[in-house]
Amino acid sequence: MKTRDSGILYFILGIYSAMISWHYNHSIILLIVHYIIWPVYLIYELFIGHLAHGLWKSIPQSYFK
Repeated sequence: MKTRDSGILYFILGIYSAMISWHYNHSIILLIVHYIIWPVYLIYELFIGHLAHGLWKSIPQSYFK
């Protein structure tokens, strides 16, 4: 059961990185690349500050408004 939970979390974080990629780039090719390498991409976005000041939660909310 533990591997199933980690698989779901891995999938959700991959979708989250794809949402962030689309928000900043609007490119299908970059979206696919960032979904494949999402752990590196999320760490990169954290280091450069694209997810600072509450953007980490307002970007996904913008898709559901």
